[in-house]
Amino acid sequence: MANTYSQIYIHIVFVVQGRLNLIPKQHREELHKIMTGIISKRNQKLISIFAMPDHVHALVGLRPSMAVSDLVRDIKAGSSKYITQKRWVKGKFSWQEGHGSFSHSKSQISQVANYILSQEEHHSKRIFKEEYLDMLEKFEIEYDEKFLFEWIE
Repeated sequence: MANTYSQIYIHIVFVVQGRLNLIPKQHREELHKIMTGIISKRNQKLISIFAMPDHVHALVGLRPSMAVSDLVRDIKAGSSKYITQKRWVKGKFSWQEGHGSFSHSKSQISQVANYILSQEEHHSKRIFKEEYLDMLEKFEIEYDEKFLFEWIE
């Protein structure tokens, strides 16, 4: 019987609705655990994750049977529900529509994972908008600025 063999690594980025700083440091580890559980229940492999107050970076080893958009939808839905139930915010928590997903080779995994884990240090020198636009340009992704995330200038 034939099998499917693959090596797919995806760096995923998504943001809090309105780019508000709604993910406090004291809940970061708990949010990481919730998202890790969602990813592993979908039979995907989380390599690295870090939640800033207004956005999340995750590096995932993806099986070819899972669409990136389906995984992101599940992570967002599950974590939104959890944050709302835990009452970390007033009212209902939600993520902005859309996400960024960037593919990497196996040789880049360590570098990308370290980049994700050093987000606090990275953002002390550079704002999220610059970071995200640089990723789009580096990966030569065409975009219309009116359809990007809401920015905090």
